[in-house]
Amino acid sequence: MPKSEIIELSRRSFIASASSLFLGTALFPSSGAVRQEKIELPEVPEKLSPEDLKWVEKSKMAEDMKNFFGQGYSCAESLLIVALRFTGKPEELVWAAAGFGGGLYHKDLCGFLTGGIMGIGFFSSTLKKERKEAKEVCSNLVKEYWKWWVARAPLRCRDIRSEGRPRSVCENLGKLAAAKLEEMFLSV
Repeated sequence: MPKSEIIELSRRSFIASASSLFLGTALFPSSGAVRQEKIELPEVPEKLSPEDLKWVEKSKMAEDMKNFFGQGYSCAESLLIVALRFTGKPEELVWAAAGFGGGLYHKDLCGFLTGGIMGIGFFSSTLKKERKEAKEVCSNLVKEYWKWWVARAPLRCRDIRSEGRPRSVCENLGKLAAAKLEEMFLSV
């Protein structure tokens, strides 16, 4: 068995070498070191399908969305406040979502996604369970909501409502998200 060589590097040298490696793969992704694949993002339709429309029309939370979304409340705030109202929580807790609208004000993670996850957290606090059990319910609901979301819509605002797409795309997504949350809350 060949004797292995030990290379001694100072911490500073190691960090400099490692950061160069990462920078190189970022700058030259086609070099084979990193393979980037184009991921197909689901497109949110401008109009709800007849099936989705029926589902949304049955949802009290989706109906309540019209009182908030576009009425001075961001996407995250509007979904959170309808979840708070549905669960009987104080409406002033909506301030938890104040910085999440418009994709964290950077067209990043959609506020209906982040507001929905906050709503799941507040819902979980209403369960008559020990904290560990309620946290497990919360975890499972967040996983279910995430799975539902990524099958239906992109994660980021900039991919959901690209330039030129109407506001109805967001309105419909908000109604669908509210209906999904209500369905999940009622299933627990």
